[in-house]
Amino acid sequence: MKKVLSTISQMLSSVHPLVLALSVLSIVGMNLLANKSIDTGVPWLALDCGILLSWLAFLSMDVATHCYGPRTATVVSLTALALNLVMVAVFFVASIIPGVWGESFVPGSEGIINTALDHTFGGTWFIILGSSIAYAVSAVVNNFLNWGIGERVGNTRSFGTFALRSYVSTFVAQFTDNITFALIVSRTFFGWTMLQCITCALTGAVLELLFEVFFSPIGYRISRKLLPSRSARSLELA
Repeated sequence: MKKVLSTISQMLSSVHPLVLALSVLSIVGMNLLANKSIDTGVPWLALDCGILLSWLAFLSMDVATHCYGPRTATVVSLTALALNLVMVAVFFVASIIPGVWGESFVPGSEGIINTALDHTFGGTWFIILGSSIAYAVSAVVNNFLNWGIGERVGNTRSFGTFALRSYVSTFVAQFTDNITFALIVSRTFFGWTMLQCITCALTGAVLELLFEVFFSPIGYRISRKLLPSRSARSLELA
């Protein structure tokens, strides 16, 4: 166990702080934003505002995988997930502390609004559980698929290679994330049909991929500045 913890510690210390910070920021932020649904005007398309940051979580994974390898990238992802759960606990404690949120001061509606804000930050256990499992599974899929594609095409430093690795792995992993969450939460607790689960998972993955395509040049520039990382590479091979 000590050896495992030591290896994990070395992996995290080899990762640039910006990559770890973006990973944590994206997962904490997207879970909060997921509390607001998006009115798409299309009855079969269910989206939430978490999509505004979900692309950053996967772009961070792609940069980490490109620079440090899939095992280190997965450790970063799971560490970000663990820190998010710590923040979930903090938000829950804040929601049960007696007091009044600043935005609840609306004459005649203070109690209703304050309770709604408490519930928003306090979270729902099955949604937190479903999103955590979905993120963990999709992180493994994204990181090892991204790395596998790189091994097949030669792991060159060109933007074309980075884009190919990122676009394919992001689409597959985003679909995995969406369908896993839909099956655990939407189908079990809200009675969605399989068609609804698959349709929303697929359309959500396409939209999230578009974000990745738009922002991938930024991820490519970051990865270029971070490569090579010999210490991280040696950990991957250890």
